[in-house]
Amino acid sequence: MKTIHTRRSIRKYQNREVSNELLRQLLTDAMRTQTMGNLQLYSVVVTRNAEMKERLAPAHFNQPMVTGAPVVLTFCADFRRTTRWAEDRKANPGYNNELSFLNAATDALLYCQTFCNLAEDAGLGLCFLGTTVYMPQTIIDVLQLPQLVFPVATITLGWPDEEPNLTDRLPLDAILHEETYTDYTPERIDRFYCEKEALPENQQFVRINNKETLAQVFTDCRYTRRDNEALSVTLKEALARQGFIRE
Repeated sequence: MKTIHTRRSIRKYQNREVSNELLRQLLTDAMRTQTMGNLQLYSVVVTRNAEMKERLAPAHFNQPMVTGAPVVLTFCADFRRTTRWAEDRKANPGYNNELSFLNAATDALLYCQTFCNLAEDAGLGLCFLGTTVYMPQTIIDVLQLPQLVFPVATITLGWPDEEPNLTDRLPLDAILHEETYTDYTPERIDRFYCEKEALPENQQFVRINNKETLAQVFTDCRYTRRDNEALSVTLKEALARQGFIRE
């Protein structure tokens, strides 16, 4: 069984299929995860076809693992199924709103994480693509997602063909708050981030980006204010088209 202490994001995969039987078993087992009101407010779209993966790739900035993985899984917040069930049973659903999206997105992400744990325990490798919510409309169009269905996570999946180094993590005390939230003073920030900032690979990261600090790499190069604001506009537009918010 794979231990959480050695888990890695895998971006290179063997030329070996993931059987439909194994995939279906893992997806079935993952449904035992927590879910709001026992409604299972999620759906997952399985992409194996090479042409379909090519069409999805631009939404993920053409990262090579999208087309290189045997399987791409798109996990969706889904209130459509529950709404249709309610309508067909003489009920009056009211799930075309922001709260419903948040509940469905939470359900989908819980299901996704449980699936990831099970898949890695089975020996599979995977990579979580945070780009899913950057250009959701492309994914919506390619996968033909109807209203009240919205992509929130994508996983590339296959048998590992690499063993990359483990990535660093902050110490537990950086994220742990006892009873009430303890705000971050400069001294606490120094204590929590000093080890991360001292890592040779992160210092090299700063140098090659011509920055003074690691934080500047993230704010000025990787996740900029301009990009975040622009992508927030497209996110809101897509949420409105899918029926979850009003513009």
